[in-house]
Amino acid sequence: MADRASRQLIVNADDLGQSPGVNRGVAVAHDTGIVRSASVMVRWDAAPSAFRDAARSGLDLGLHLDLGEWAFEAGRWRAVYEVVDLQDESAVHAEVHYQADVFVQLRGTAPSHVDTHQHVHRRPGIAAAARSVADRFGVPLRDANTSARHCGAFYGQTAEGAPRPGAVSVEALVGLLADLLPGATELVCHPGLDVDLDTMYREERAVEVATLCDERVRRAIDDLGIDLCSFAMLA
Repeated sequence: MADRASRQLIVNADDLGQSPGVNRGVAVAHDTGIVRSASVMVRWDAAPSAFRDAARSGLDLGLHLDLGEWAFEAGRWRAVYEVVDLQDESAVHAEVHYQADVFVQLRGTAPSHVDTHQHVHRRPGIAAAARSVADRFGVPLRDANTSARHCGAFYGQTAEGAPRPGAVSVEALVGLLADLLPGATELVCHPGLDVDLDTMYREERAVEVATLCDERVRRAIDDLGIDLCSFAMLA
């Protein structure tokens, strides 16, 4: 059995607040599963209820900066929606700090971590703005100033939206757990129930909930000596 202190796992649910169905899925995956942190999209109508539910359950919360969403259809990417012009760096900077202000207003405290919807902060023109929000609060930014390595392999589609149902199965998740490296890992997930969103990632969300709550996953975490934690606990 591995040294229990050698591997820490943060199971973080993205997209919290985007819809009531996403909120329900995250709540179930936290209450009866292995989710310990979530990243909130503060622009959506379901965000205030997400904050209220998290206050009751103790779910650790970060900020999921939302600048738009894109879907791959007929061989090309189309915008589902765009919040700002991503080529306008000043508009991007203003928007991400506006969303940070909303988070603090709704939560009452700073986020424990920062990331972005569809990882747009990996783009050069957006990276600096996202980092400025993380630096403002002194918290980790995914793939940047964090000791927790990012794992995005628990995802039921390819980058272009082709189905990969096996990637969110219990067997796949147990395999990811067995291969965790020493230190801290953030495993990203996207749970949801009855999701009513215009998004290319829909049916897979309920499958994720079932997998994240499966007793075999919990048993594997115990057997492998992995410590479940949150960003707040890691800090």
